[in-house]
Amino acid sequence: MKRSLFAGAALLTAALLPAGAKAQETIKIGVISAYSGQFADTAAQIDNGIKLYMKQHGDTVAGKKIEIIRKDTGGPNPDVAKRLAQELIVRDKADILAGFTLTPEALGAAGISAEAKKFMVDMNAATSIITEKSPYIVRVSLTLPQIGETLGTWAATKGKIKKAYTMVTDFGPGIDAETAFQKAFKAAGGEIVGSVRMPIANPDFSAFVQRAKDLNPESIFVFVPGGAQPSAIGKAFAERGMDPKKIKILSTGEPVDETAIKSLGDLALGRISAWHYDYNHKSKMNADFVKAFNAEFKRNPDFFAVGGYDGMHLIYEALKKTGGKTDGDALIAAAKGMKWESPRGPISIDPATRDIVQNIYIRRVEKVGNNIVNVEFDTVPNVKDPTHK
Repeated sequence: MKRSLFAGAALLTAALLPAGAKAQETIKIGVISAYSGQFADTAAQIDNGIKLYMKQHGDTVAGKKIEIIRKDTGGPNPDVAKRLAQELIVRDKADILAGFTLTPEALGAAGISAEAKKFMVDMNAATSIITEKSPYIVRVSLTLPQIGETLGTWAATKGKIKKAYTMVTDFGPGIDAETAFQKAFKAAGGEIVGSVRMPIANPDFSAFVQRAKDLNPESIFVFVPGGAQPSAIGKAFAERGMDPKKIKILSTGEPVDETAIKSLGDLALGRISAWHYDYNHKSKMNADFVKAFNAEFKRNPDFFAVGGYDGMHLIYEALKKTGGKTDGDALIAAAKGMKWESPRGPISIDPATRDIVQNIYIRRVEKVGNNIVNVEFDTVPNVKDPTHK
């Protein structure tokens, strides 16, 4: 029933257009993100990446003006994201959907993308299954299995870690990260001595950290979503005397992002992570990107920002290939197999899965001069999402 109602609305929209209307002169991109609530800064950074790319490359592509329409989900609400995606297409006549701070948002909008045949660019949401939910979705961010599998294998081999305890947020990305890390760690000879899944909404980490401490494991693998939670779990580790020099704390990039490290100070030293982007990455392109971003927004870019930046690059280049055509089939064909140099390093879109292929960096939190930063010391090149292999 819902399907026919949507289709009817879309047909009504088409019927209201003047007969024989020429191709529109404006291309509308509907950005769906959590602009308010606990993940508001995540959305702000994605948006900053979008804004910087457009400032550097103009707001016209293939002779057509680019217009951004922003919609706020308020948080990880799939029903709100679905409604907003429908409004964007039917009422606002959006040509492309983009953004997606969190997995529930992307999953909520995916069905609308599929039904309306609209190109959809996932700039952050990191659960593997997202690209499978619509043939018109392409991802430019990361998948948690990319990170979890890479770190699990590295920890048991090069890291020479034998036993690990896992702590993850209980939603799609966390479960993906946990599953991939545990599978790879065990396959490489490691042993998982326990695990816990923590609630996504405003969790109190103290009891979870205490449970981990009581086990006195050799190492702990952590995933929490970016935003306010990395600092909170880091402080919970510190309050309970969890010293990274004694218990190896491994994680994805969020728990050791710039904000978390600043709040923890020396307590963050020695923590190891696997991740795809940090503003300290050494390349000429990234140095230029960080300089321009700081000049514009008075802060450093993070992985959310680079997702927004690369997402706009993909959209612009796809539109150039199609000569400004915005139908989903033309844009997804243009996006498949696309390769470019990102501030994070070389990236590409796997033509078979429409998912990101990129380098994963192994980093350690160290003091460099007066700053405490993530320092890359190993690189695993051209990593695909392992669930799509």
